[in-house]
Order: sequence, then structure tokens, then C-alpha cells
Amino acid sequence: MTEPQPFQNIADNLSFLDDWEDRLNYLIELGQSLPPMADSDKTDETRVKGCVSNVWLISEQHSSNGSPVLSFRGQSDAIITKGLVAVLLALYSNRPALEIAETDAIEWFKKLGLSDHLGMQRSNGLVAMVNRIRSEARSALA
Repeated sequence: MTEPQPFQNIADNLSFLDDWEDRLNYLIELGQSLPPMADSDKTDETRVKGCVSNVWLISEQHSSNGSPVLSFRGQSDAIITKGLVAVLLALYSNRPALEIAETDAIEWFKKLGLSDHLGMQRSNGLVAMVNRIRSEARSALA
């Protein structure tokens, strides 16, 4: 799988940052760049279960050459988690559902060196977000 350009841009930027604090600040900046989400979109239905902080994800589906393509919007009330949401959106949004279902973001986070410094709760939340996104892709394919 070839990474989408927005994700590749993040990976390239992270490759220049050796210090974890610099990487953390970059994650926070990514989260701050997410478009705001209307309060009406922050519902129990859009909330990701399994995250300690509040995370909301909304998927929208359209078709390209007869195949489902998903785009995602997301937001969190925690600044670091919001950055993780931004990275996931860069990896998964505007991609064919089949590619989304087959892409394990956890492996990509390991390659980027992002998962090394996440605590257990944040790691569990990341897995919950990835599972939710991939589940929505599988549902779109069904």
C-alpha cells in the first residue's frame, strides 16, 4: 500500500524530529489544525467507545468507479489525542474502503516511532479509533 500524500507529509516531517518533545508538539499542532466539529455532530453515536478522552469520528461514503470511498472527520477534547486523530485522518480519509479495511495504522504508528511513547490508555484509545475506522470500511464493503 502506498501511503496517501497527507500521511506521507506527516511522516516526512516527523523524520526530521528526533526529540520526543518536538514530535509531541508537532502532534499537538496537527490536532489544532483539525477543522472544528459542530456540537450537534458530537453525539453518543459518533463517539468512539474505548477511548478515555472523548473522540468523535464521522464517516462519509461516496463511490469512485463503483467502489466505496470513505472520508472521515474527527475531533477530540484532549490535545494529544486530537493529534492522533489528525494522523489517522491523514492515513485513512478519502481512500477506497478496501484499502482502509486492509491498512493497519498501528503498524504505521510503530514505523513512525509514535507508538513508543504513548501510554497504555492512549494506545488502547488509538486501537479503538483504528478498529472503528476499519469496521466502517468493512461495513461499506458488505
